[in-house]
Amino acid sequence: MSIAVPEAPQFGGRELEGRVALVTGASRNIGRAIALTLAEGGASVIVTGRRDRAAVDEVVGAIEAKGGRAIGVLGDLVKPADVDAIVAAGVDAFGRLDILVNNAAVRGEAPLDELSFERWREVMALSLDAPFVTVKAALGALSQSGQGAIVNIGGLTAYTGASHRVHVVAAKAGLDGLTKALAHELAERQITVNLVSPGLIETVREGGGRPHHHATTANLLGRRGTPEEVAAMVRFLVGPAARYVTGQTVHVNGGAYLP
Repeated sequence: MSIAVPEAPQFGGRELEGRVALVTGASRNIGRAIALTLAEGGASVIVTGRRDRAAVDEVVGAIEAKGGRAIGVLGDLVKPADVDAIVAAGVDAFGRLDILVNNAAVRGEAPLDELSFERWREVMALSLDAPFVTVKAALGALSQSGQGAIVNIGGLTAYTGASHRVHVVAAKAGLDGLTKALAHELAERQITVNLVSPGLIETVREGGGRPHHHATTANLLGRRGTPEEVAAMVRFLVGPAARYVTGQTVHVNGGAYLP
């Protein structure tokens, strides 16, 4: 039996009108879908990438083509000076910052005996250190919002484990802990902090192959999800209907993991 992939989730209205969102790693895949979805909700978007200016500009152009507002900024998220510059560019362009989505990550796979310390640190730096650095840089502007929202993008294997992914599992599990700690600390500033954990999502990967654990992981719905389905959950969590939701991990995985 063939299983149809649904169209992109639909929202009514522009519930994010007047708000400004910063999305890291927004040049492709899930990050791109998040940037486009938040823009469709009315948010102005700061689209970030590390080095691919053409890909960042394409996302900005796609947002502007639909009447939205966006700017593209390149920077290395593990360098505090770069992150400060990204946040400053966004605030200069749009006057405020209300939403931060920490999506940028590097994954890859390697058996433990072939996993170098340098590769371990590369994954930890972008998947765990960078969200910390970015939250610190954005905190002043988010604190002035009155409706600030942070969403971290985790991963299924942080909860299930997986072979050949020691570095990725450890980093994403740490991100879950960071989310809970930030929710406690930032609640008094009316900043919500949540984590969206995607499951098996159909994305374009370097090298063209699928991760090792995809071959051994099934879900109840019998299909892979789309970046747009992950983005829809992010849009809900940063919107006005989710102001009473904080410190939560929301799984978008078709039933691959049932906590």
